Amino acid sequence: MDLQDLQTRLNLFLDHAATTFQKVPGSAVLIRYVRSSYQNDPVRSAIELVLVIFFIRYLLSPSYSTSKVNYVKLTEDEIDELVEEWTPEPLVAPLTPLEETSLEKLPIIVGPSGPKSKLSTGKTVTNLASYNFYNLNANEQIKEKAIATLRTYGVGPCGPPQFYGTQDVHMKAEADIASYLGTEKCIVYAQAFSAISSVIPAFCKRGDVIVADRAVNYSIRRGLEISRSNIRWYNHNDFEDLEQVMRGVVAEQKKKGKLTRRFIVTEGLFETCGDMNNLPKLVELKEKYKFRIILDETWSFGVLGRTGRGLTEHQNVDPTQIDMIVGSLAGPLCAGGGFCAGDGDVVEHQRIAAAAYTFSAALPAMLAMTASESLNVLQSNPEILAGCRENVRLLRGQLAEGRSEWVVCTSAAENPVQLLVLREEVVRARRLGLEDQERLLQECVDEALANGVLITRLKGMSISTHNSLKDGSWIVQPALKVCVTSGLSKKDIEKAGQTIRHAITKVMTKKVNNKLNLPAA
Repeated sequence: MDLQDLQTRLNLFLDHAATTFQKVPGSAVLIRYVRSSYQNDPVRSAIELVLVIFFIRYLLSPSYSTSKVNYVKLTEDEIDELVEEWTPEPLVAPLTPLEETSLEKLPIIVGPSGPKSKLSTGKTVTNLASYNFYNLNANEQIKEKAIATLRTYGVGPCGPPQFYGTQDVHMKAEADIASYLGTEKCIVYAQAFSAISSVIPAFCKRGDVIVADRAVNYSIRRGLEISRSNIRWYNHNDFEDLEQVMRGVVAEQKKKGKLTRRFIVTEGLFETCGDMNNLPKLVELKEKYKFRIILDETWSFGVLGRTGRGLTEHQNVDPTQIDMIVGSLAGPLCAGGGFCAGDGDVVEHQRIAAAAYTFSAALPAMLAMTASESLNVLQSNPEILAGCRENVRLLRGQLAEGRSEWVVCTSAAENPVQLLVLREEVVRARRLGLEDQERLLQECVDEALANGVLITRLKGMSISTHNSLKDGSWIVQPALKVCVTSGLSKKDIEKAGQTIRHAITKVMTKKVNNKLNLPAA
């Protein structure tokens, strides 16, 4: 067979194959695509052909088993030996001697927690360890409303909001809080701690930037960690450092040509220090660098301002300038749960995106009604707030700079939670570590209790750097926590302040110099 005959046969075969292929449905479309593709971009056609061949080969390739894995085979004796040597890591770290001692001496209150509380030992003490700043849990008007709500609605909704747990009292509480603060809307959470730690990740996602104060509390840090955002820290209440960080974030995003959401997260009254934020300056920087503010008013809502509306009222800032105001209903309002107030879109977004709202049972109706009624009482009786602030002033007078050589108060003058830390010169002279300070302060708590005054310590943990919270370490300074209430008379407050001061003096002069195994100055 010569070459011409072979070529003729090949052409006949190709013509027959082309005729047969053209009878296949859709072949004309494929042929036009290939011709057009080859004419415009032959390289692309070649790549597509390679991918088609690879796909066909992948489908036709035999399956393989993953059960045959190369590993070291151990004998039964070796396995038993490894099992005997293995020690599981404990789920909870063992208690420190200080924690064990504190638990053993933990005072137990019998009956309601009021300004004068009865302990299980039968002793009645002056209670300065409760957030019952206005003694609202003894208010008869609130009690009657709470009892009536309990009889009507029962103990709890037994279901999440937005499903079958939302009741009219929840909607009323949200409307009352929004009206009280001067915001468009409000959402109520079932727990105060989970409010801020859920609000942050509801809006802040991976790639977003959050600028946060180093002294923010643990619940905020949990929210920052869950959000997986890029965290930038600024020194506590240092607005020059804050502006520098914000300027750096803006420059970095401009350089990359990528604009992401930017937030400032901070507190009104700081839980770990007791001092106050400068909200007008914060708003000024927010507007200048185009950030959003998430403000945690857990400790300032119901406390600061002429009518207790919080830091916005206290520092004369329009609440609509704050994107999200988060607070607690479980403190001075003697109710429970938390809230977030802001624009309507901000609130409605949380109803489907906030984990603590969507996946938690709704707040019990009795607590929602209690929150509403407590706000009503505060608005109609401003003298309650004035009485508490007068008692704060009297207590600070007993523990002022010149009255104690051992401690200093770090809280703002308006804060009913007064934090007393050991003076820096005392710590430095005696070379007291954190554990030494905590032990001394616990002795002060015990001594005050022995003399009829119940106070406590700041039980915050020292927050170390976490992988997702880089450079965010903050050492919580050990402190005594004294919570003032308007339910005590001026005489009771002055006497309690003297008792606390004398307890501190007695412990420090006796223990530091004589009985603690601490190096001398």
